[in-house]
Amino acid sequence: MNTRPSQQPPGHYELRIEGHLSEHWSTWFDGLTLTHADDGTTILRGPVTDQAQLHGLIARIRDLGATLLSVNVSDADS
Repeated sequence: MNTRPSQQPPGHYELRIEGHLSEHWSTWFDGLTLTHADDGTTILRGPVTDQAQLHGLIARIRDLGATLLSVNVSDADS
């Protein structure tokens, strides 16, 4: 059965990366906020429109040679 996906509002995600990325990379990540955590990781947070955008973000992290530690759905208020 072929069904079209319904239009849903963007999900909010949190991507945790090993190490601290320089702040100048924040514009490369489609408006996600970039935060340096005390544990030495970088957290990217914000709305992700669809799976294609999520895959694109993961590919950019890979292209930087950074280690992606986790991807989690988060609350918009987090």
